[in-house]
Parts: sequence; C-alpha cells; structure tokens
Amino acid sequence: MAGVFRRILLASHGTPGARAAESAALDLVAEGGSIRHLYIVADFWHGMTGDDWLNNAGSRMRYESHLEAELEKDARAEIDRLSAQAAARGVAYGHVVAVGKPANTLLEVAAGGGLDLVVIGAPRPKGVKGHRSRLDVEPLVKGLGVPLLVVPHPGA
Repeated sequence: MAGVFRRILLASHGTPGARAAESAALDLVAEGGSIRHLYIVADFWHGMTGDDWLNNAGSRMRYESHLEAELEKDARAEIDRLSAQAAARGVAYGHVVAVGKPANTLLEVAAGGGLDLVVIGAPRPKGVKGHRSRLDVEPLVKGLGVPLLVVPHPGA
C-alpha cells in the first residue's frame, strides 16, 4: 500500500510518536504527491505569562517574548527537518503552524479540503518520558471527511 496517497495532511511536532507518523506519511505518499505538515502549538502555552511568579509587567513581557521565540525556534527546526526529508524523497512539502486545541485545529486545517489522508501519531504510552500533548481522536473520527491513520508509538 506504499505510495498510494497524493495529498496527505500530517500532524507532527517532532516527538518520537510524531516522527513515527512522519515516516508512515513519507512511505504512503505517492510519487508526485504532497505532504502538508501541520505543526500545532497547543493553546495551553498561550496563557504562560509567568503571572504567578514574575512580579512586574516588564518581566512578564520579556518572559512572554522569550517563550514565543523558543516555541518559534522549535517549530522552525521541525519544519526544516521534515522539509529536508520530503525533498530527499522528491515529495512536495508545505507547512502550517497554528496555535490552538490540537483536534479542533486539525479539523479546521483539514476542512480546507483536497486531502486523501490525515496521519497522526498515537499517544505516548504510560511510563515513557516526554511531552504529552493530548490529541482527542474521537472528534477527528467523527469530523474528518477523509481516512485517518493513527500510527503506533515506537515505544508501544
């Protein structure tokens, strides 16, 4: 079944589970096909201003700017890495960076249409250390108008 999908939406933020999804998407994209990479910054970061421990507005603004710069740097690194992998395979690559609730954001981007498949990684198994960004799969199963592939976590 390798290489049969022409337009894939891939949600990935670079964790081991997301990288497993990336590998699957790269294997499943057809020759001449494309991958649209969705990098979601979970909305819980939006409220991180340090209000609970920074005691003045200037400090909070510097902290918020620092946090935004770090999140942007992380996103750029993942975009550059995946773009290079796609280019090495001759796959057209595009990306979207969005802030929001992961499932809602994925549904909004997918609503643009023209997709053959959506690929995401499975949640990190209990006991495996790392970032835990919750992506509720049920709304995707109900709301996507295209097939959804949930790739198993490599630690499962």
